[in-house]
Amino acid sequence: MSVRELVVLGTASQVPTRHRNHNGYLLRWDGEGILFDPGEGTQRQMLRAGVAAHDLNRICVTHFHGDHSLGLAGVIQRINLDQVPHRVTAHYPRSGQRFFDRLRYATAYRETVDLVEAPVAADGVLEVTPSYTLQARRLSHPVESFGYRLIEPDGRRMLPERLAAHGIKGPDVGVLQREGRLGDVTLDEVSEVRRGQRFAFVMDTRLCEGVHALAEGCDLLVIESTFLDEDAGLAADHGHLTAGQAAEVARDAGVRHLVLTHFSQRYSEPDEFERQARAAGFEGELTVAHDLQRVPVPKRR
Repeated sequence: MSVRELVVLGTASQVPTRHRNHNGYLLRWDGEGILFDPGEGTQRQMLRAGVAAHDLNRICVTHFHGDHSLGLAGVIQRINLDQVPHRVTAHYPRSGQRFFDRLRYATAYRETVDLVEAPVAADGVLEVTPSYTLQARRLSHPVESFGYRLIEPDGRRMLPERLAAHGIKGPDVGVLQREGRLGDVTLDEVSEVRRGQRFAFVMDTRLCEGVHALAEGCDLLVIESTFLDEDAGLAADHGHLTAGQAAEVARDAGVRHLVLTHFSQRYSEPDEFERQARAAGFEGELTVAHDLQRVPVPKRR
């Protein structure tokens, strides 16, 4: 059975706290694992969460501030130590190539894995697989930063009552699906579009066009809310979002499940993030993330 869920490895911004590790997020998408922004301590958090190096197929780094990337050295070395048998692809801002190189080769180790470097230089499609298309959009932060968006291809849902009305059953249903027509009956007459699921990962950024484009129509949106609304000035100065701003983006984009994360250590009460998000008018499912939490991608409507 396919699994689509977010495994939260860390939720702190800038510095870890007693209860929050540096960033780290694993998206399980069917049989593939995509690791986003492995901050310091990610390797240990993976162990605590039951995530193995063999689970990783892709690493996506939004930008090269330490809380989003210092864990790369340990994760890459662990992938090689465990001799992961498949290719692992790494996406990151091309402008930070020197940082990636330093982290990849921070210390001596034996390389055993095909780690493919696929740096991001502009908005657009990064890769197309049978399960999803991976896209990137530029964000607004003091250093170059990109957000990531996963889009599943649309499928079709067969409608039993329409099939029955045309007397189509058994192997003929498969023929109709493959060929698009069975006699005088077209696939459109007995089915409807099943919209593919959408996921977006938006870290350090001010409000900008890229944030809205990434969030549009998402089933699950993981987005930073470093500050509370009363500190909106600080958020703008440092290139971050508030809880209310993140929720307004999700509300306007029609997001089904909003995950707030990347919290400043100045706040000790997570309930206030939820209160401000609701005050901003977001009515969908809402999670104020905590370390080692698992958040399922919402089921299709």
